[in-house]
Amino acid sequence: MQSELYIDGQWVKPIQGGSFKVINPATEEVIHHAPAGTAEDVDIAVKAARRAFDIDGWPQKTGSQRAVYLRAIAEGIRTRQQELARLEVLDNGKPFPEADWDVADAAGCFDFYAGLAEQLDNNPQEPIALSDSRFTSKAVKEPIGVAGAIIPWNYPLLMAAWKVAPALAAGCTIVLKPAELTSLTALELGAIANGAKLPPGVLNIVTGSGSVAGQAIIDHKGVDKLAFTGSGPVGSKIMEAASRDIKRISLELGGKSPFVVFEDADIEQAVEWIMFGIFWNQGQVCSATSRVLVQEGIYDRLLHRLIEETKRITIGNGLDEGILLGPLVSKRQYEQVIAAIEAAKAKGASVACGGRRPERFNKGYYLEPTILTGAPLDSGAWREEIFGPVVCVRPFCDENEAIELANDSRFGLAAAVMSRDEARAERVAKAFRAGIVWINCSQPTFTEAPWGGYKQSGIGRELGRWGLDNYLETKQITRFTSDEPWGWYIK
Repeated sequence: MQSELYIDGQWVKPIQGGSFKVINPATEEVIHHAPAGTAEDVDIAVKAARRAFDIDGWPQKTGSQRAVYLRAIAEGIRTRQQELARLEVLDNGKPFPEADWDVADAAGCFDFYAGLAEQLDNNPQEPIALSDSRFTSKAVKEPIGVAGAIIPWNYPLLMAAWKVAPALAAGCTIVLKPAELTSLTALELGAIANGAKLPPGVLNIVTGSGSVAGQAIIDHKGVDKLAFTGSGPVGSKIMEAASRDIKRISLELGGKSPFVVFEDADIEQAVEWIMFGIFWNQGQVCSATSRVLVQEGIYDRLLHRLIEETKRITIGNGLDEGILLGPLVSKRQYEQVIAAIEAAKAKGASVACGGRRPERFNKGYYLEPTILTGAPLDSGAWREEIFGPVVCVRPFCDENEAIELANDSRFGLAAAVMSRDEARAERVAKAFRAGIVWINCSQPTFTEAPWGGYKQSGIGRELGRWGLDNYLETKQITRFTSDEPWGWYIK
């Protein structure tokens, strides 16, 4: 495990020499001490990224040249996949198969953006037809500059890949600040980049608290673009801070996503996707479909089956065989989720299943997967993101009511619908006010497709070509080609 910051192609100790504890959420044991960067370290990192962009020529490399580094990083991740997945489990708590899948996806993300980097060479400029034949014009894409990326703790290495890969592909340099709770694999990404011989300063990784290291990145005048994934309140503060320098921003924020199940749906498949939509990664997923709306005709039968199967979920240390639900990421997160369940009960919701620590665990931040029914529409349980394995289920009458309830939220990240009626499924999908919509499933995420939300769920899109566009500016270049003088002032 790395114990230093990765800045300008070197491992360095924090200027102030600080560190913070890394705690295994399954055992509550301290397993490491990670370096705590401060504003001084961020300043050095930004200056290194600035030099790599302005002087050393990273943006002048062809897309194909940058692709070589991206593919080398992808290969470095795959070479260490099992080791990195184990670190994710120790750091985050998720079951090993989930962590292994995440790490594989991170490698695939670097490969995908290597391909898009090469495509930049094939389409370096776009001719523009003008109304005046005396001029020619073209639009060209250029990298924004130095990007500051701040990522969450729920998918540590994968969220780093979502930011770093497109930024490097576009020709940007980057300063990455991983979540304080889960910094281990982000630091290992520095080691992998170093092994790929990525030029100094192109990727810099500063660990530390959001209020210190994260804020220093947000405020630094040498940063041209901020990319953030996390909570709405922090996203709002980033928007405010970015406005001072008119920094470019992309924000992927919270959600309270609906899952509408019509009475013609297959109940067994619906139960499977409902569980995958809320219990995967312990429900610590911004797009989790945590508001389930079930048509009245199948409500009782579906709820019965959902409770049955939820009680069968195996809970335990993510390194143990057969575990499907690990601990929450931290003591604070555990306490917040427990508090949300208690608040829901006080508002009149019923706990149909779960809602407490499993009896056999006296250590670790474990929580039984929880089903709430009867949560009032104005309750926090129904309206606010809990970010844990807690789902609210309620019946609805008809399609119009389902759409109204689904869209009645300040969030708009994701939504799902299940129905055998293809026309209805498409109709409802179109009616959802959300950036990501799933039909007859929940949560599948593909690097090729755009990711982001409506309303207070964020600004901009990640993944696919849209993710690359996050790190590119568009420049117009217009040329006067006529042999005749312009003749406005000089006749």
